[in-house]
Amino acid sequence: MRLLKVATCNLNQWAMDFDCNLKNIKDSISKAKEAGAVIRLGPELEVTGYGCEDHFLELDTVNHAWECLKDILLGDWTEGILCSIGMPIIKGSERYNCQVLCMNRKILMIRPKMWLANDGNYRELRWFTAWKEKQQFEEFQLPHEISEALSQKSAPFGYGYIQFMDTAVAAEVCEELFTPMPPHAELALNGVEVFLNASGSHHQLRKLDLRLRSFIGATHYRGGVYIYSNHQGCDGGRLYYDGCACVVINGDVVAQGSQFSLKDVEVVVAQIDLDAVASFRGSVSSFQEQASGKPKVPSITAPYSLCQPFDLQICLSSPLKIQYHSPEEEIAFGPGCWLWDYLRRSGASGFLLPLSGGADSSSVAAIVGCMCQLVVREIANGDEQVKADAIRIGQYTDGQYPTDSKEFANRIFYTIYMGTENSSEATRSRAKLLANEIGSWHLDVGIDGVISALLTLFEKLTGKRPRYKVDGGSNIENLGLQNIQARIRMVLAFMLASLLPWVHNKSGFYLVLGSSNVDEGLRGYLTKYDCSSADINPIGSISKQDLRAFLRWAAVNLGYSSLADVEAAPPTAELEPIRSNHSQLDEVDMGMTYEELSVYGRLRKIFRCGPVSMFKNLCYRWGTRLTPSEVADKVKHFFKYYSINRHKMTVLTPSYHAESYSPEDNRFDLRQFLYNAGWPYQFRKIDQLVKNLNGDKVARIESDERKLAQASAVGGVVAVGSGDPKAGI
Repeated sequence: MRLLKVATCNLNQWAMDFDCNLKNIKDSISKAKEAGAVIRLGPELEVTGYGCEDHFLELDTVNHAWECLKDILLGDWTEGILCSIGMPIIKGSERYNCQVLCMNRKILMIRPKMWLANDGNYRELRWFTAWKEKQQFEEFQLPHEISEALSQKSAPFGYGYIQFMDTAVAAEVCEELFTPMPPHAELALNGVEVFLNASGSHHQLRKLDLRLRSFIGATHYRGGVYIYSNHQGCDGGRLYYDGCACVVINGDVVAQGSQFSLKDVEVVVAQIDLDAVASFRGSVSSFQEQASGKPKVPSITAPYSLCQPFDLQICLSSPLKIQYHSPEEEIAFGPGCWLWDYLRRSGASGFLLPLSGGADSSSVAAIVGCMCQLVVREIANGDEQVKADAIRIGQYTDGQYPTDSKEFANRIFYTIYMGTENSSEATRSRAKLLANEIGSWHLDVGIDGVISALLTLFEKLTGKRPRYKVDGGSNIENLGLQNIQARIRMVLAFMLASLLPWVHNKSGFYLVLGSSNVDEGLRGYLTKYDCSSADINPIGSISKQDLRAFLRWAAVNLGYSSLADVEAAPPTAELEPIRSNHSQLDEVDMGMTYEELSVYGRLRKIFRCGPVSMFKNLCYRWGTRLTPSEVADKVKHFFKYYSINRHKMTVLTPSYHAESYSPEDNRFDLRQFLYNAGWPYQFRKIDQLVKNLNGDKVARIESDERKLAQASAVGGVVAVGSGDPKAGI
């Protein structure tokens, strides 16, 4: 037997905070060594943080990364353990995203990334060059200060593997696993048994299974040990990296870390037998045949042994049942952890949320409540970093710290109901009840006086006073009056967030939370610079349907029972007078349902459909209940309002990324914001398709009628709608 102990980790790094990142790296190495591991894998670009973006273009960023690596190598951190450390490196005129493999205070090999992530939220080609040389290593001259400090002039640079005395190890960096021809395939044929995948993979609802299936598939047919490391947390942007560091051997997961956590460092260890890999590969005839004719991959030799012989005192890691969270749990824990990172790193003293009693703002409130529960639970489990952060943010004194989530929420979470004459008692009472269940410091404020003052000013300036539609006003007046209410709420929210801490003799400021969902952003069903405009928004990339499912889950699992009533209530903006004969319902206002919006969003973004392609797809999907003309009307209606309101995405509050059809304009969904909202060419094409389809339908009906007449005349049987006279027999 060749017994090998390996360690991988989830690290909560912070882009450009080299002190924080270096501390976490050292901590993870220490924990790996304490566990007896001889391999330690860290996440992609762990030294700098993955989300540095254009900071990668600064020479300082690369230089500081080398300084941190020097700090690690000058200490005893790498003594007796192979460490794979992620950082940017400049070679010649090019900048590469690299894994630096170190052991015993020396750099054994530098592995540049060959296939860069450059879609969705990723823009690696903006900052890095893909390594293209696969035939041989190049000798890389180390920076002078590093060379002098380490007494090492150069290191092998390129694609290949390290041949130790008892096994072979290679790196495969994040995106490379998901390419059509991943490196691990030919590396396995060259005898590599251990694969190290350093990743910077963000959370997206229902995505984890796809990722894990890729790890499992990498070794299910080829054998091998696949070790995966990831960032975990908010490193300074919209993404939450969702950890789940794991170890897979021959297609079985034998170790799995958490997906969501408040920990800065989590180390996952596995004890494996490499002879199981050799045995597996030896039993697969096709593997043997392909290996005999393999293309040769470059390698370097390291004069070290990593494995131990057979020892009954050592227990091997057994296959585990993979742990998955439900989408409702993902919505609770992902944004909850993201909010905590943002709060503790921003210097703020808490959050303020305009709480309307509706589904969206109630979802945000529940997520903050979940965050408070996670903080208290982690403190109870002995996490000193979480405890120190909570004491500082909650401004505890005399050795006190949070032990109750409601008490903690009361210190760091303000909720405010800003009612008008158009608000109902139902939403007011739901907001108050939920605030009480969570423990937030709650205000109930009437803003009619402010609205009236603004209207009086407007009347003084123009000589006119707008009226609601129910009172005889025009659509323009009606919309303007609704927008006034919405925008006053934003102004008041920011005013309270900055001044309420002062009122309560607290230091600092509060972050304003937004609560618009992804479907409303896609349709533009929000007022520009209303309460959708905030500091951050934890649900801005989550669909209404998923939020309603989350509310049902949270009512039971988070203990906020009032959420059941919130979920059951029809969504309404409550911006028009209650005295009107109809209730103002979101779906009626929008002219489409939230379910339809999710369909439009997925077709537009995930399936890359323009108006014509979307019409064709929906004719198949909805053809049993809608005519082509009705489908065309719906598609045109969506694209009209999508394009009219696209400009709102340019000022969309930074939102937690959770959904693959997010319209977020900053980095994920890059499109113009000034459209010809009539889409004349595309809509003409749709009209022509409808005309053709209707013509075909008429022709089929006339043909069926002729066949029926002929059958009646001769007493035969004809299959209506079929070209085969025998089809109906």
